[in-house]
Amino acid sequence: MKSAVENLNPTRVKLTVEVAFDELKPSLDAAYQTIGAQVQIPGFRRGKVPARIIDQRVGRGAVLEEAVNNALPTFYGQAVEEAKLRPLGQPEVEITEAPDPASGGDLKFSVEVDVRPEVAVPDYATLAVKVDDIVVDESDVENEITALRQRFGTLVGVERAAVDGDFVSLDLKAEIDGDEIDAVTGVSYEIGSRNMLDGLDDALIGMSAGETKNFAAPLAGGDREGQDADVTVTVQSVKERELPELDDEFAQLASEFDTLDELTADLRSQAERAKKLQQGVQARDKVLDALLEAADIPVPPALVEAEVHSHLEGENRLEDDEHRAEVSENATKALQAQFLLDAIVEKEKVSVSQPELIEYLVMSAQQYGMSPDAFAQAVDEAGQVQAMVAEVARRKALAVVLEHAAITDESGNTVDLEEIRPEAAEEPTEEPTEEPTEEPTEEPTQD
Repeated sequence: MKSAVENLNPTRVKLTVEVAFDELKPSLDAAYQTIGAQVQIPGFRRGKVPARIIDQRVGRGAVLEEAVNNALPTFYGQAVEEAKLRPLGQPEVEITEAPDPASGGDLKFSVEVDVRPEVAVPDYATLAVKVDDIVVDESDVENEITALRQRFGTLVGVERAAVDGDFVSLDLKAEIDGDEIDAVTGVSYEIGSRNMLDGLDDALIGMSAGETKNFAAPLAGGDREGQDADVTVTVQSVKERELPELDDEFAQLASEFDTLDELTADLRSQAERAKKLQQGVQARDKVLDALLEAADIPVPPALVEAEVHSHLEGENRLEDDEHRAEVSENATKALQAQFLLDAIVEKEKVSVSQPELIEYLVMSAQQYGMSPDAFAQAVDEAGQVQAMVAEVARRKALAVVLEHAAITDESGNTVDLEEIRPEAAEEPTEEPTEEPTEEPTEEPTQD
């Protein structure tokens, strides 16, 4: 087999492959056997039909097509390996010359395919970024205390009109042109949460128990999602949240501390820890942005378009050109980040241990609300284990860069990310919806 590579652009190549008849003959013999086992010809047992009879009944073209389709992936893979290419996505194959099963001749075909670009990794030591100062004020602590009090608060019925923040028990009915679309009764709802129908919160404010009000709103789900409906809401009861007193007794109820001062100090420490985590995430994002700015990374347009189409199709917004431009920009940046981090993985010879992969799987399972075993099984069944390994390797590669980059806060102080490792890298790097593979998503076949 002979092959040659032509670079069409930095992310796409054309492979020209020539296969001698002797190399193709085993595939032709196998094609005769396959077709012979499938056809029923009087006078011959299935699987024992001579080649000349198959040529007469089925045709040499069908035999050649079967042989070429089965052989193409092998010859394509050999050509890719010889040229040391790393394909991305589906190759486009054209048969330029086909042999005759009887007289011989060479098989010639060409393949155009997107490939992973060559990436020149910038010098990490030249990277310098600034992040926000860590500032914990009293409002941060007060917000934490308020959230804790709300967790231990109790709902108490009130004889007054509902206000923002109250809890109401309500009945809802939605109609379109007189037809009832949906109805619920006895639903508990916090006014101001805005997680039901548009306009519901505004309608509820000022209502008392036993009152009914009508308003118009687009439906939030179902077969008629987005259509305007006439909504009737009836308030059954109004309750307010009564918060516990701030004292040592509350501290003992809500924590392991004996005094309110100890609890407050711990909440202040937690708020500072959260600010440090935010600072670490900001440092990671800014360092990655600086890396991308310092590197010239071309991205296959077809790969971007596939990501954009998948994203918009999932949102049912294929005709939204403005959103398409935004998604296209994000997809391009995500792919560039992936290519760059993969290049750093190779440069630094980053490897992923089994405990590191398990830790990542457990963390991801928590994000999806699944048990680690169920999540790992789902990943394995979807064939995404290697994609997970690659993502962990990219995180480790970015951690290497963070060790070399100069990171300071706005006050000029050096930021030590070791204080918050490994949590600083817990947020996933921006990436495409689906992992682009280094092999074609489908095997090449004759056009």
